[in-house]
Amino acid sequence: MTSAPPEPLDVAPDEALRLMSAGAILIDVREPDEVALGTPVGAIPIPLRELPTATARLPAREAPLLTICASGRRSQQAAQWLQASGWAGARSVAGGFLRWQAEGLPAVVHSALDADARERYARHLLLPGVGEAGQLRLLAARVLVVGAGGLGSPAAFYVAAAGVGHLRIVDPDVVDRSNLQRQILHRDAAVGMPKADSARAALLALNPRIAVEALSLRVDAGNVQALVADADVVVDGSDNFIARYLLDAACQAAGKPLVYGAIHRFEGQVSVFGGAEEAPCYRCLFPDPPAAADAPDCATAGVLGVLPGIVGSLQAAEAIKLVLGIGVPLRGRLLHVDARGMVFRELRVPRDPQCPGCGPAPLRRPPQGLEALCALR
Repeated sequence: MTSAPPEPLDVAPDEALRLMSAGAILIDVREPDEVALGTPVGAIPIPLRELPTATARLPAREAPLLTICASGRRSQQAAQWLQASGWAGARSVAGGFLRWQAEGLPAVVHSALDADARERYARHLLLPGVGEAGQLRLLAARVLVVGAGGLGSPAAFYVAAAGVGHLRIVDPDVVDRSNLQRQILHRDAAVGMPKADSARAALLALNPRIAVEALSLRVDAGNVQALVADADVVVDGSDNFIARYLLDAACQAAGKPLVYGAIHRFEGQVSVFGGAEEAPCYRCLFPDPPAAADAPDCATAGVLGVLPGIVGSLQAAEAIKLVLGIGVPLRGRLLHVDARGMVFRELRVPRDPQCPGCGPAPLRRPPQGLEALCALR
């Protein structure tokens, strides 16, 4: 005598709805920030990670039980665990809540985001650790990007696409045709236009829901503190040491994180300085500016066009992580990339107790002194 074949693990959403009307219990195993965006009517939220300790909230083992997640994978894991734990009739809803919504089945949606924002940031809303709460943090954030060139272009593009609500772009230059090989914010038609204005137009074309402030000015000792004062994160895409040292000093004074990036020919660097107690600053790594001959700019040394895209994208990732408060920032670490071999190396950057930037007060130099020091070099 042969035994009956086992029932399939998955059920279609419409069949799940029919089973629920007949008394089946539906468990939503997604994280709370995902459930907050919407859930099937009648579903009980129990995150997958909490399921083993939440058996008291489940019905009797002989009762029909269904599980659902975003796309069906976590709910399959949940159904398999439930079956192994005695709920033999547990089934997973195929395609998850995405398919449930696509088929127009009844759902409860709670969201502070409108329909455009839910569509625009849909992939963020699915991410554990981001979700609606994280997207709202991004929308409320203010990021300063200094430089709308090779590094500032990809950094600003991705920060804008992520939905950071207010971007301040600072750059004193105009678009030159030689910029177009790597500065992807700009188009041939923008040659001769102030870079800050060209950047603003490109960013608003990408995401018209954010605010972009364009400032065609050079960072100096007289304006740097005002520029960083209301920023949550500062992205350094500058191409000169005066701006770098001034931004570092202003961020240290204001307690703001500085996302550093630099490029040279085929190589680049990324790190995060300041913004946390005991974090090193830029001058822990580079106490004083190098001589001009030791650090030629792109116009003198050349640069592989795609390299700023790699480094600037990494800067954007760090800025977004800092706003969201997720992951591990590159504080105390310098990430070096060599595009010729596509080799990434990480170097530790300890805080220097005798640093002229963040060390004892008598060692620190005021912004005016930094300008003079950089000018001399």
